[in-house]
Amino acid sequence: MRFTPQPQALHVVGLALRTHNGEAFQTIPPLWARFAQSGLAERVPHRLSDDVYAVYTHFQNAGVDNQGWYTLVIGHAVPGDTPALPPEGLVHVVAPASRRAVFEVAQGRPDLVEAEWQQIWQRSDLQKTTLADYERYQPDGSISIHIGVLGGLNERED
Repeated sequence: MRFTPQPQALHVVGLALRTHNGEAFQTIPPLWARFAQSGLAERVPHRLSDDVYAVYTHFQNAGVDNQGWYTLVIGHAVPGDTPALPPEGLVHVVAPASRRAVFEVAQGRPDLVEAEWQQIWQRSDLQKTTLADYERYQPDGSISIHIGVLGGLNERED
């Protein structure tokens, strides 16, 4: 794990799902399958890269914990000045600028993401913001999980 500032908000346009941890193992895989079959990259105007983001946001207990309902959006980053109205069937979410704890997952091993989340949830040493966390999947197989934590944006500890 390393700490790093995220000085700008991350804007993502993609497919959305409202779920909770009690059903996530049944509801999230079909969303990934839908994303894989959707040709979403061609539908997202002005996408910044081929990186795929899975943003967890709109927590029922925002600012407290990840229990209860939340929204997962799988999509692509877009510029902050992207029009508020995304293409039909897609949503636009924002992960605010914040200090982030970044956890690396073994390259090319998305099957290990769930286990990494389990470890993150067990940690009591992180002051999580529980506003918007995300996974980043890069074309080279790199995978990272970015957790919002309390602290200054300019603090860099990596």
